[in-house]
Amino acid sequence: MALFEKINLPTVKNIIVVASGKGGVGKSTVSSNLAVALARKGLKTALVDADIYGPSIPRMFGVENAAPTVEKIDDKDVMFPIEKYGVKIMSIGFFIAQSQGLIWRGPMASGAIQQLFENTVWGEIDYMVIDFPPGTGDIQLTTVQKLSITGAIIVTTPQEIALNDARKAANMFSNKGINVPILGVVENMSWFTPKAHPDEKYHIFGKGGGSMLAHELKTKLLATIPLVAEVGEAAEKGLNVFEQEDKMLGIAFESVVNYIL
Repeated sequence: MALFEKINLPTVKNIIVVASGKGGVGKSTVSSNLAVALARKGLKTALVDADIYGPSIPRMFGVENAAPTVEKIDDKDVMFPIEKYGVKIMSIGFFIAQSQGLIWRGPMASGAIQQLFENTVWGEIDYMVIDFPPGTGDIQLTTVQKLSITGAIIVTTPQEIALNDARKAANMFSNKGINVPILGVVENMSWFTPKAHPDEKYHIFGKGGGSMLAHELKTKLLATIPLVAEVGEAAEKGLNVFEQEDKMLGIAFESVVNYIL
């Protein structure tokens, strides 16, 4: 396959990538809950975990022990995604042991991510969300060059080091030959509010960084997501923000979806 030959996904209407330049900013949390929010709108939704080296989506959905069905159709082995919360999920994490680390050079990783897209039976999909790994490496470049991307969402935390890396991720999408629209910025870990003092906000990682980045990129600040310990704990159990007692986070992700639609 030539470098710029497109991957044909005729049954997928829209593809949104969720990216950040830095790890640990909550990008996979945003990807997961965005996909669930889309599905809750009645849209046919898929989620691809493109982090070949550190897949986390299966655990976030509580399906890390699941195994996609593989069948041979027209002499080709094809995979059927795992489905939960109305989201069709595909990840390299379904095919490797949880303790196994992949030691692959760039071309091998790029080839693996292409197979996840090409060899999966998706069915009709309104929105496919792709959870990118951190940075701007081979996997990201392969994906944006070979798929027809509808737009990108940039995830950052307010601190300057995260903003610098987010800028690099955003710049990749505006490069000549790529030109993927940036739909907006999601600022994660925006503030912390102690349960005992619900009216107080502590901006642990700084304040206003997401808004500043959105202004620089001439796009919209889609949401500011607070630092909530229960969200991380829920993700470890395969739960999403819509199953939380506090409805604020669910409302935040619904607002992101309403903007996208």
